[in-house]
Amino acid sequence: MAEVSALKKHPCPQCGGDAEWNAAKQALACPFCGTVLPWSDGENALGASIVEHDLEESLASSSNDAHGLLAEKKSVKCESCQAISIFDPDRAAQRCDFCGSPSIVPVEALDGAITPESLLPVVIPETQVRDMLRKWYGSRWFAPTKLKRAALTDTLHGIYLPYWTFDAHVDASWTAESGYYYYESETYQDSNGKTQTRQVQRTRWEDSSGEISHFFDDDAVPGTVGVHTALLRKVEPFPTISDLKPYDPVYIRGWTVERYQVDLGQASEVSKQQMDATVYQLCSREVPGDTQRNLQVDSTYQGRTFKHILVPVWLTTYTYGPKSFQVVVNGYTGKMAGEFPLSWVKIMFAILAVLLVIFIIVLLNQK
Repeated sequence: MAEVSALKKHPCPQCGGDAEWNAAKQALACPFCGTVLPWSDGENALGASIVEHDLEESLASSSNDAHGLLAEKKSVKCESCQAISIFDPDRAAQRCDFCGSPSIVPVEALDGAITPESLLPVVIPETQVRDMLRKWYGSRWFAPTKLKRAALTDTLHGIYLPYWTFDAHVDASWTAESGYYYYESETYQDSNGKTQTRQVQRTRWEDSSGEISHFFDDDAVPGTVGVHTALLRKVEPFPTISDLKPYDPVYIRGWTVERYQVDLGQASEVSKQQMDATVYQLCSREVPGDTQRNLQVDSTYQGRTFKHILVPVWLTTYTYGPKSFQVVVNGYTGKMAGEFPLSWVKIMFAILAVLLVIFIIVLLNQK
């Protein structure tokens, strides 16, 4: 039954075109004539609720494509950035959506691939993103003028990226040395040979210890290799705790979906590192005193679960000179981050202008 839902077509009653998810209308709409098709949220959703899966059990087993994500889809792998894209079979892919490389080759679906059970539907429409991109290019003061004039938006793509989210309960005990400041008076000789008195800060060290408990809810790890990680982290977070929808093939009609390249085992290790760093910070806040040293943390994790989800981004990739640059927009919140080339001529003139101002100020002070 899942396969039937996944393969169900949505032809436009007016022109016969195949309807796609429209972010502006939050509905299925024909991309040719704009007709909105009747559809209710969740009518094709596979499962009434979003399920957390036991991590240890899943690491010891595998899941098949029960949700039809890969059924009747084409998959290609970019030989340049290694991203694997999944899209409708009637689309002709000429270049990689992520890096723009023409070196893309067909790939087969992976047996045992874990498929997403939930997603965030895109809500930021393409027209709004294009306006944001033009303003963004225009505000890059040290970018080459040619780049601003071009305002590159023709490579804009809507993409669903793979993410893993992890839940866990942690109990941690910590030990540290707490430092308490106190002050002592000391005498010294000033530059004129006179004896002066000043207060000097000292630190008294005492052993301290404690325990904390914490619950991690949807600690997120990207499964993508197509979008630059530093940019992706800048447009996070994706509100997965409250706004996820059960997976429905309607949401991804007409969109490219990236298949995860960071598998569950790798993602769980990254999540564990992220959780460890957070626990360390939480314990550090518990240490009494004015300063601290030698903080040691011993953590025990229980009830680790995970979800595999899809999140929407708008991505544009462009080449300037020998380098490739990306601009990413969170398709749910509208948060944006991007890369751009620098004009060393503009930077040089800016430095010269600052030096000129300093020279004038010094000159005026001398007079």
